[in-house]
Amino acid sequence: MSGIMGIYYLDDRSVDREDLGLMLEVLAHRGPDGADIWVNGAIGLGHRMLWTTPESLLEKLPLVDQKSQLAITSDARIDDRDELINILELNNYPPEKITDSQLILAAYDKWGEQCPEHLLGDFAFAIWDGRKHILFCARDHMGVKPFFYHYQAGKIFTFGSQAKAILCLSEVPHQLNEVKVGDYLASIFQDKSSTFYQDIFRLPPASCMTLSPKGMQIRSYWSLDPNRELRLGSEEEYAQALREIFAQAVHCRLRSAFPVGSHLSGGLDSSSVTCMARQLLIQEGSSRPLHTFSNIFDAVPECDERPFIEAVTEQGNLIAHYVPGDHLGPLSDLDQIFQYHDEAISGPTHFFAWELNEATQKEGVRIVLDGFDGDNTISHGGGYFTELISKGQWSTLTEEVNEIHQLTGTSPRNILRYYALPYLENLARHGQWIAFLKATAQLRKCFNISRRWLFLHYGFKPLLPQFVRAAWRTLRGHSQQQEDDNWIINRHFIRRIALEKRIQNLRNSPQNQPLTERENHWRNVTSGVLTQGLEILDQYAAAFSLEARHPFMDKRLIEFCLSLPPEQKFHQGWSRYVMRRAMENILPQQIQWRQGKSDLSASFVYGLLKHDGRLLDEVMQNDLENITDYVNVNALRRAYQEQLKNASKIQLSSSTDILCWKAAMFALWLRHAHIKSTHS
Repeated sequence: MSGIMGIYYLDDRSVDREDLGLMLEVLAHRGPDGADIWVNGAIGLGHRMLWTTPESLLEKLPLVDQKSQLAITSDARIDDRDELINILELNNYPPEKITDSQLILAAYDKWGEQCPEHLLGDFAFAIWDGRKHILFCARDHMGVKPFFYHYQAGKIFTFGSQAKAILCLSEVPHQLNEVKVGDYLASIFQDKSSTFYQDIFRLPPASCMTLSPKGMQIRSYWSLDPNRELRLGSEEEYAQALREIFAQAVHCRLRSAFPVGSHLSGGLDSSSVTCMARQLLIQEGSSRPLHTFSNIFDAVPECDERPFIEAVTEQGNLIAHYVPGDHLGPLSDLDQIFQYHDEAISGPTHFFAWELNEATQKEGVRIVLDGFDGDNTISHGGGYFTELISKGQWSTLTEEVNEIHQLTGTSPRNILRYYALPYLENLARHGQWIAFLKATAQLRKCFNISRRWLFLHYGFKPLLPQFVRAAWRTLRGHSQQQEDDNWIINRHFIRRIALEKRIQNLRNSPQNQPLTERENHWRNVTSGVLTQGLEILDQYAAAFSLEARHPFMDKRLIEFCLSLPPEQKFHQGWSRYVMRRAMENILPQQIQWRQGKSDLSASFVYGLLKHDGRLLDEVMQNDLENITDYVNVNALRRAYQEQLKNASKIQLSSSTDILCWKAAMFALWLRHAHIKSTHS
């Protein structure tokens, strides 16, 4: 974790060191171990240093190579160090004396703009090439390291680890991006490049860009292959292969000059990371203890995972730390959070990570492992059901549905409704009625589901115009509010930014109907939700001068898991089947074979109503004028009153709780950001 920033005047003006100094100052939290600036006429680079790896203790950034006329600023951890040292013929130097930024610069000197294709790890960097007079920038494969930028053709390009660094400059407008506001309110997260600020963008994951007075070019240097399939000889071979790759992913993220911690929730993902890290440290004979940090919930016991957390910590060689997860709410401490986080927050349970990071810093830990998005990397295998029904493999489908029913008690109809029946709707939308009728006949035969019910809900209704469906819902006693999460958005705003068309295009796109588990897996792993989640976690770690590391974001691991046959991801009622087997004798069995995990929605509602109730009430009654252009304030206040009636239940019974929180979050962020609306 470090902070990078830079300015490139494309009209050949000279960079003012004071401007870079302002950018350095605003990102001081990202690098308390040093700061420096390099300026050469129209180009200037800056860096904030946070020491993490042993090599970083020797690092001086920005790094300038006078001989090659190259200069670099980077926030990076390179994992294929040994391979690069050999290929780049750096064997004459002690490996422990070669920094990651030196490796990147040498890789660029050898491969030019193709250098990111040879790098493994998490990185965001910018290289000034004085020979070609270009600025080359790149971001890692999954977007773990952030990269924000502003570009005015022929005038200025400026970048930083966070948008706040870019906003320091007078040339950068402080205007609201209303399309992003619409996406936020409608929970659309596919976009990987826009921000809440007009004309400030994110470099997408696995992308690089080249800047010169002639213009800007952005390209993708890597993409996941959704067609590659791995076939091994046995289940044990799959499990062994995954175990080895997962061990590599964790091992390279243990490289540290400081104490290492792990966020341990008690679920399969975080427990796997923690237990694998523990085992690797023992095998190395390391004297370093692994610290664990876990949220506990005394006030909301249905969210508490202590039995599973303690099953891990009782294995030994771990120092456990427990952090109350019910002492804050989703609107708590926003004045402090907004000093570090630059946008309205989209994750309703964001405050758990904030509390854990605060506790981590107090223990002197700088590196924290996280099980973020292991669900999608390994895949629950839900797309397998669609694949079975689309291929007509009815006996296997029946067997798997019955296995889930026996394990969880969930009715076959509900399992099919969630995983398989949307395939019928897709057939109806595309007029494939013969296939539709054949599928309904088999579903009736195998699961005793009425063909009339299937035709009504998955063949007839999806084809009705929106206004007819709205009338249907009203006649049946369901309000539009109950059926459509977007009712709370101002209708004039929806029309102004064409939000409804945007939503319909996303819903009706053929790309939203994956027919195989691999296709479903690929879409989940490449989703913009993942990118946004990583950026939130980065800023929350940076606030406490920590570096968050995510083994499940390892390029090798993701490529391997995507290539697995679907029956390795879901088998005999068990999701993430291959991961469970791979962690044999590493995970405690009660975690290895647990079904699901605690639902944290109760802690969200508890925190919102118990800790943030006064603030929420103040916003709803007196502080909505700044969002009237975007939100139906009268409808929002009615929803809030309905929420108060159900306050004693302390449970998430509908989307109303999330919508009220999201609107309040947006209003409070706008008040803090002092940002101009493009409409006003």
